[in-house]
Amino acid sequence: MRKTAGELAHEISKDTTKYDMLEVGHAVCEDIPDEIYKCIDAHNPIFDMDEYYVVMLIVKDSLNDKLWRRKFYAYPFMPKPRPNQSVFLYNKPLDRIKRLWVLPNAAAMSMLSELVVVDPNYYTMKKWSDAFFEKKFWETIREEQNRKDLLSEDEALSINWDKLVKAREENITSLRAQSTNETQVHANEFIDARNAITLQESNNNSRNT
Repeated sequence: MRKTAGELAHEISKDTTKYDMLEVGHAVCEDIPDEIYKCIDAHNPIFDMDEYYVVMLIVKDSLNDKLWRRKFYAYPFMPKPRPNQSVFLYNKPLDRIKRLWVLPNAAAMSMLSELVVVDPNYYTMKKWSDAFFEKKFWETIREEQNRKDLLSEDEALSINWDKLVKAREENITSLRAQSTNETQVHANEFIDARNAITLQESNNNSRNT
């Protein structure tokens, strides 16, 4: 019988075992590629584009602050950087993922950014942390990848704004209310609200992660 969240939390609170953090880290990372591809399989039919982003967040469990969970989701633009976040670029034609950045928790980001010299293993993470606090994060990622076409949501919308507005104008022209001449309005021209039909957009499907 499956244990409840309360039972698991009680067991964890009584556990006095000392764990090797390196071993824990390796165990946590073992199945990350599998989880990334589960997210990709769910989003390939949704995203009609050759490349998109897969994001992994590490968050505290809502019921037990001693538990941490990994959450995976896909995004069509470069997501905003935040602590405990890993971002990968997925190429659909090649079926290949590429790591773009990995950010530690907020305290570690702050510490790395303040240090002048760090261990070589943390050099790249320090560079990302520095870019985060200097508000030059996306520019840094584009420079590292030599890809000027990696855009954030705001950047993509800004570049394509005219096209989006034009497309929206074409789609809603038939739905706009026409101006009415008050002198031509008669009582029998009003529609009974009970007989009105409302239209709902069909694109409000929730994203599967």
